[in-house]
Amino acid sequence: MNKSIIYTGIAVLGLSSACTKLDEKSYDQIDAGKFFTNKIEVQSAVLRPYTHESAWATPAGADGWWRLAELSGDQLAWPTKGRHGEDGGKWKRLHYHSWTTDEVGLNSAWALIYEGMGQCNYAIDNIELRELNAMGITQEEKDEYIAELKLNRAFHYIKLMDLWGNVPISTQVGVPVNPTNTSRKEVFEFIEKEIKENIAKAPLLSGSMIGRMTQASGYAMLTELYLNAEVWSGTPRWDDCIANADKLISGLGGAQNGTMALDPNITDQFKPDNNLSKEVIFSIAYDYTRGNFEPKWPAEFYHFKQSDIYGGGRNGNNGVVVIPGVWSKYEETDLRKKEWFYSGPMIKFTDSTAALGSEEYNGKQLVFVDNIQKNSQGSAVSNMSEGEENSGIRFNKYKLGNSVKGPGNIGVNPNYNNTDWNIYRLTWIYFAKAEAIMRKNGGVADAVAVQLINDSKKRAYTAADWVGRAYTTSTLTLDELLAERGREFIFEGFRREDLIRFGKFNTGVWWDHTPSSPVRALFPIPQQQRDLNPNLAQNPGY
Repeated sequence: MNKSIIYTGIAVLGLSSACTKLDEKSYDQIDAGKFFTNKIEVQSAVLRPYTHESAWATPAGADGWWRLAELSGDQLAWPTKGRHGEDGGKWKRLHYHSWTTDEVGLNSAWALIYEGMGQCNYAIDNIELRELNAMGITQEEKDEYIAELKLNRAFHYIKLMDLWGNVPISTQVGVPVNPTNTSRKEVFEFIEKEIKENIAKAPLLSGSMIGRMTQASGYAMLTELYLNAEVWSGTPRWDDCIANADKLISGLGGAQNGTMALDPNITDQFKPDNNLSKEVIFSIAYDYTRGNFEPKWPAEFYHFKQSDIYGGGRNGNNGVVVIPGVWSKYEETDLRKKEWFYSGPMIKFTDSTAALGSEEYNGKQLVFVDNIQKNSQGSAVSNMSEGEENSGIRFNKYKLGNSVKGPGNIGVNPNYNNTDWNIYRLTWIYFAKAEAIMRKNGGVADAVAVQLINDSKKRAYTAADWVGRAYTTSTLTLDELLAERGREFIFEGFRREDLIRFGKFNTGVWWDHTPSSPVRALFPIPQQQRDLNPNLAQNPGY
């Protein structure tokens, strides 16, 4: 699949859409006759929001949905490590749920997501405005483009609703100029209607639609919507969650490759050639080889000298780590514990000699430890201020591959730096269906729910180690399901959402985090946006 189609021609339209102040850039005043004059220009407008999504929907080095969703949860943190990572205390406030209404990061996330939503509106407005022959497309293509854009717009609104609840809805650029908040229930209903009206008009998922909204993406969004319906709308929708999960499981929405199915192992979804995965439903697609568009997450996770360790050309800010104790919740025989994390002494990819640190461990072997404390000083004090450069188990779930030769016959990976970031995958759908079944049944698992989770989890063990580890209807409790969700979907962006749905986000205790006010289940509307738009009301409690 030529993933570079997602980036080809995007420079034709140098879009940068407005946020809440929807008339800040007056796209409704642009002469549409100067754009959308051929199919390439139309496609570039349809595809533009996807590259923008890389900034806010993935750990991309920007304050977006991913950072807010994961760094406020119980698995990941960005502690201060020596002289690095204080960043004005922003990561501590996320971790301790002590954020304020004028957080720069909150405003950046709001602006980024609304910008992407505006890019969808801009394309919809102009494609609907012009005649088919003027754009060089057929009616079928026009209908598919509009459906794809509306599904993508719905995706933006799901994440806005997740974070802020009561957000403005706008379906046209600059209309209205200063929108008011819409209640979370009404936002939920708008999203549901948009998806249901457009899902059948969108293309099926296929190799040519990787990284784009399809019928499969629509069913996945509905599954997420109904899984969280009780929180987001006030009414549980478990049967609807199950029905849409079943559509994906049966392959009704198409598949990246062949028939939709779980991948046979725990690495296929996260490799540089994960466009070959059978279970990925929607991803942010990267093509460094042909499109010069590379994954952004190394900046978030990688050590300053990480390139020595994996044999690539990219390093990071030594930022996000696993909260102490989370890694130990994996059994030693769990292959995810080995495959998805960096832990212990680090060695160089090229010759297996010691990989050296550059700060507190300058000239010494870098050893990633399952604690956050100043070990070099003999201190046992552990909190968000007490880290060193080696503090915390590290991310290795997604792999870039290597750009240099390794020992023996290890050659350069031909797909180096092409790894797509998954938003929805079939394993997540299995878990959603299992949870919906259990919720319907008073929190008790039946044989179907157990089978769904066992089919997913058994890939993390060898056949010998799996013996005796399968869940039963008595061992798969809701608490255990939440724990297994944490082990399976760590780093994938859903942890805050899960904790809220399970009633743990404000009541839970993890590492040095203590319970917070229930109002913290929503973020405040950024004060900078309220200054721009006087019609925006603040969320309760702020």
